[in-house]
Amino acid sequence: MRPWLRHLVLQALRNSRAFCGSHGKPAPLPVPQKIVATWEAISLGRQLVPEYFNFAHDVLDVWSRLEEAGHRPPNPAFWWVNGTGAEIKWSFEELGKQSRKAANVLGGACGLQPGDRMMLVLPRLPEWWLVSVACMRTGTVMIPGVTQLTEKDLKYRLQASRAKSIITSDSLAPRVDAISAECPSLQTKLLVSDSSRPGWLNFRELLREASTEHNCMRTKSRDPLAIYFTSGTTGAPKMVEHSQSSYGLGFVASGRRWVALTESDIFWNTTDTGWVKAAWTLFSAWPNGSCIFVHELPRVDAKVILNVVICANPKGMKIKSGSMGKASPPYDVQIVDDEGNVLPPGEEGNVAVRIRPTRPFCFFNCYLDNPEKTAASEQGDFYITGDRARMDKDGYFWFMGRNDDVINSSSYRIGPVEVESALAEHPAVLESAVVSSPDPIRGEVVKAFIVLTPAYSSHDPEALTRELQEHVKRVTAPYKYPRKVAFVSELPKTVSGKIQRSKLRSQEWGK
Repeated sequence: MRPWLRHLVLQALRNSRAFCGSHGKPAPLPVPQKIVATWEAISLGRQLVPEYFNFAHDVLDVWSRLEEAGHRPPNPAFWWVNGTGAEIKWSFEELGKQSRKAANVLGGACGLQPGDRMMLVLPRLPEWWLVSVACMRTGTVMIPGVTQLTEKDLKYRLQASRAKSIITSDSLAPRVDAISAECPSLQTKLLVSDSSRPGWLNFRELLREASTEHNCMRTKSRDPLAIYFTSGTTGAPKMVEHSQSSYGLGFVASGRRWVALTESDIFWNTTDTGWVKAAWTLFSAWPNGSCIFVHELPRVDAKVILNVVICANPKGMKIKSGSMGKASPPYDVQIVDDEGNVLPPGEEGNVAVRIRPTRPFCFFNCYLDNPEKTAASEQGDFYITGDRARMDKDGYFWFMGRNDDVINSSSYRIGPVEVESALAEHPAVLESAVVSSPDPIRGEVVKAFIVLTPAYSSHDPEALTRELQEHVKRVTAPYKYPRKVAFVSELPKTVSGKIQRSKLRSQEWGK
């Protein structure tokens, strides 16, 4: 155990023994709060990040020991239901046992070594959380993906990341099989299923037979933990790399201060496992000793959500309706101009995070294998988020919009190039431009402006719209399809021939 935690844990165990003594005197207060305060201080930038850190070893296993000593309420650490009667509850001790077994599967049958990359494309099944922790124990870099990925999406991600293994369920296995021959780095395929499939290892069978003994990999705080593919305004999705500490410690204060989580709380995050916000189900709840609750929810169902265990605990700060709120430590967030100069209160500009002279440890490392993209996102001492906003005199931020072309529809971030590339594969499309369009339900939706090829210029517009929408759903993830389509004779372009999406977007939003 790391020296900076050892004395706190030993103190907790001593307190447990004192409580069981024969003198009848009340023991000193248990010290889980002191341990969490240490993690929180690092998260807030008030204490140095340790050289070595591993979330499974330094957080989950610590809670397991404190749980065993009676320093945590008898809540489960993980609670999963599927809505039809199936239920799983794991204590931190059981989570540790099962994740060590899973780690032996990754290092044994899969042959994964520290630094190797593994794609996790699973619905809300317990195995997603189990394998995520197993990746930490083995030093494997996890690459989460949404279950709506198509064959094309999977192939691009496997080729770009050079992932050596993938774990998925029955529904996606055929898509992986269709493209795996084109992914030379892919060595093993793990299936989460109660049945077998040729060419696949059955994770559940291997887990049952695996040993519970496993020595956690000693990882440095800056070692890679996860890679996420993020949509951008140009080109294919980019790889964003996070470190062991940026996620493992970076969310502690958020869970403590935003959601007010404690050892007695149950936390439910309804996000898809493939999105970055799924990290909340690991790195904000568990450091605070809270229980993660998961409902399988194959499809979002508002009635189910509103009928389950759920509450909000705003904590102290004055709310200004419509505001984003204030910057969260340890981030120094400012509104800057296009040259990186800080603007005065009230002026609209770029939302930016200060990264110089010191880069926040909980910030992502870089756009992996893409130094040009990394450099383009920085201006002066700041990382430019791509959002536009203003800050008032009290330090509250007021969102104005995006300064790029990424579309945010029902919290799905969609890069226009991905949709345009899918449309280009249809013979009816000569060229297209995709922008956001206002929508009362989703905030904004994908709208495609399409110039038709001569052979399709006389086709029925309604029928062709439906055909193109179905085509996009087949070629890429279904949530990206254009809900609005306009057929035009030409697209606005610069003198050099670049399509001006900004003009079309302004037209849609009435600007």
